[in-house]
Amino acid sequence: MMQFSEVFRSLKHRNFALFFFGQGVSRVGMWMQRTAVIWYVYSITHSAFMIGVVTFAEQFPSFLFSIRGGIIADRYNRYKVLMLTQFLSALQAVLLTVFAFTGHANINLILILSVFLGIVNAYDVPVRQVMINDIIEDKDDLPNGVALNSSLNTFARLIGPALSGYVLALFGASYCFLVNAISFIAVIGAVAAMRIPPHTFTVQKLGGKNNFKEGINYLKTQRTITMVIIMIALSNFLVLPFTTLLPVYAKDIFNGNAATYGWLNSAMGLGAFIGAFHLATLRNTADFRKFLLLNTLILGLSLILLAFVGNLYLSILLLIINGYASINQTSISMMIIQTQTDKEFRGRVMSIIAMAIFGMLPLGSLLIGKASQMIGVSNTIFCEAIIGLAIAVFFSILSAKTKIGTETQN
Repeated sequence: MMQFSEVFRSLKHRNFALFFFGQGVSRVGMWMQRTAVIWYVYSITHSAFMIGVVTFAEQFPSFLFSIRGGIIADRYNRYKVLMLTQFLSALQAVLLTVFAFTGHANINLILILSVFLGIVNAYDVPVRQVMINDIIEDKDDLPNGVALNSSLNTFARLIGPALSGYVLALFGASYCFLVNAISFIAVIGAVAAMRIPPHTFTVQKLGGKNNFKEGINYLKTQRTITMVIIMIALSNFLVLPFTTLLPVYAKDIFNGNAATYGWLNSAMGLGAFIGAFHLATLRNTADFRKFLLLNTLILGLSLILLAFVGNLYLSILLLIINGYASINQTSISMMIIQTQTDKEFRGRVMSIIAMAIFGMLPLGSLLIGKASQMIGVSNTIFCEAIIGLAIAVFFSILSAKTKIGTETQN
């Protein structure tokens, strides 16, 4: 059994510790803003489809530009790129705050700022993911670092929506946006304090390897990585967009308010935090293939139960289970890709999995939002659950032929 102190062993690396805590503060603010935006949009439109549109506006640009982001992550100074993306994200938060307090935060403005943030994230996400490899010197600690990074995001997902629901109920959306804008002070300060060795981030002259085609050709030789990316793409397109319907559950099914919506989001965040913490306790010799399959099955099964539950407290319990399974599915996939991808292709491969998430999730949100208007919320989630189980079966058949998660690249 792993000692408790070993769960946080990657924090002994100074740069990673700064990165971890700085990102933690900023991510809480980001989730507060995201929760407030979704609630605000649903409050004034009463449309699940419009929630999907806003999600699409933020995430689909990341799909369009993530290839360029991956190339930049492989070629240029990642530290400087990260600083730039944090400043631009802070600018978006400040503009949203100013417009909200002055009464000009309408749907069109929110869509424009969401698109802007999505473009920034296209460059930010591949760089942040690849930098974990750079700032953890001992590669034996890399899986633990990936797991802790996931726990960071899920902790923010737990705390952010709960705080947002409280602030929404007492003060309104404007103050949620303000908190997010202020939170960027922490991450920008942390990144500025990192001690980056000169040789860690140098412009690489990759010649013909600096394009997307080269990355695709590389993936053709990596069956395990390709299979994982396909599974994540399918799950984000057809299963995970059920979160688009949480405001409908909160307001229409449970007759609740912003606080109710915050608790539903936080339930998923709590489950995700438990899952990420559990993942951090696993040793490098763990069978990640079986763990990935198990969590994919749990995800589908928990959605089947959630589809027809009318009790708030039971729904919260199911969302905790769902959050546990969904974060483990994503985190294990990231861990496999981070450890098995050759370093000269890591940025582009991370950009491709970013495409699988940021491209498929907003498209799925549009699809799920429209489907819920046609067949109802419960039937839509039930269909997502059946598809999730089908993905698990399909993945289990393929994984029986390909050994996943047992080999790593240096």
